[in-house]
Amino acid sequence: MNNTPHAPVTVIGLGLMGRALAGAFLNAGHPTTVWNRTSAKAAPLVAAGARSAPTLGDALTAGPLTIVCLTDYDAMYELFDANDVPLDGTTLINLTSGSSGQAREAAEWAARRGARYLDGAIMAIPSGIGTAEAVILHSGPQEVFEAHEPTLEALGTVTHLGADHGLASLYDVAGLTMMWSVLNAWLQGTALLRTAGVDAATYAPFARQIAAGVADWLPGYAEQIDKGSFPAEVSALETDARAMDHLVEESETLGVNAELPKLIKAMADRAIAAGHGGEQYPVLIEEFGKPHTG
Repeated sequence: MNNTPHAPVTVIGLGLMGRALAGAFLNAGHPTTVWNRTSAKAAPLVAAGARSAPTLGDALTAGPLTIVCLTDYDAMYELFDANDVPLDGTTLINLTSGSSGQAREAAEWAARRGARYLDGAIMAIPSGIGTAEAVILHSGPQEVFEAHEPTLEALGTVTHLGADHGLASLYDVAGLTMMWSVLNAWLQGTALLRTAGVDAATYAPFARQIAAGVADWLPGYAEQIDKGSFPAEVSALETDARAMDHLVEESETLGVNAELPKLIKAMADRAIAAGHGGEQYPVLIEEFGKPHTG
């Protein structure tokens, strides 16, 4: 176990996020080694107390834990294979963005090379790293996470999701889906209201209140999805579909893009045609769970 309060840590990759990760470890008192293809990027960190490793191999042996934050998974493979560095006995935590399939493949690659491996996802911007608002997700062996949890806590709020290495990436894209969907809905409403001279700043507090109210529905709707039962306790899908028609018509009449409401209406229409019109909105999970065939 390497769970001492100020255990050494290495950061590989010094882009904006990599530099933020290394800075957070330094600020928390961890002896921090850094390595980057372009060594000049390490200069501010070295000035703050980090050690710049002369080689990738040296960086990997500098401490019990190595954080990898590169452009993508291919960049990781290229880097480690080109340098032919041994990974036996090392612990890698890969915070590079990618898919769940790539995460699982990377875990197999690391295992073949004798490394302990966690895959992760950063739900934060670089300036948030090191604060409680930065959520860092990890997936892989529980014992590996627990061995380094005190060190990882320097980055923000850390969470272990399970043994499946792909879970962090799946949660990442699920979170992005929420983010973009909320923003797109707000932009659709803003575009509508602008036709009446209402600016975005005026609409934003109202939209925030609506978004918060909808978020409160999620636990109850999740229960319906997990049970596979969708009683219309609030509104039937066929009622919602009529309101969707109003949104599409209003958008088209005002000259506002109607692609987004038309897409959701098409999914609702398919669910209604399949006999779900009398059930509650979460029944659309059946449509979201199908591959696109258009």
